[in-house]
Amino acid sequence: MNPVEETRTAWRAVAREAGCAAVEIEVICSDIAEHRRRVETRRHAAPEAGLPTWEAVLACDYRPWTRERVVVDTAGRSAESGVAAILGALPSRA
Repeated sequence: MNPVEETRTAWRAVAREAGCAAVEIEVICSDIAEHRRRVETRRHAAPEAGLPTWEAVLACDYRPWTRERVVVDTAGRSAESGVAAILGALPSRA
């Protein structure tokens, strides 16, 4: 997650320094009830690391995007469908 402009810009710089194209993708869930359900039922491969609570998600310092990006809304979609939407947004390597 890149909730602030500074981290978004840093990742673009990493791509530029590596000589790679950068595609910025914002993944959202516009269905608040579904988003909460996902947060509260998520399982972690390393439980000792912990996961954020719904309250922590709401309290996150998220700043709106100020530049163009691809937005993928996962509400009502399977994980596979979300991945397909992301892959479809990537430029062709041809």
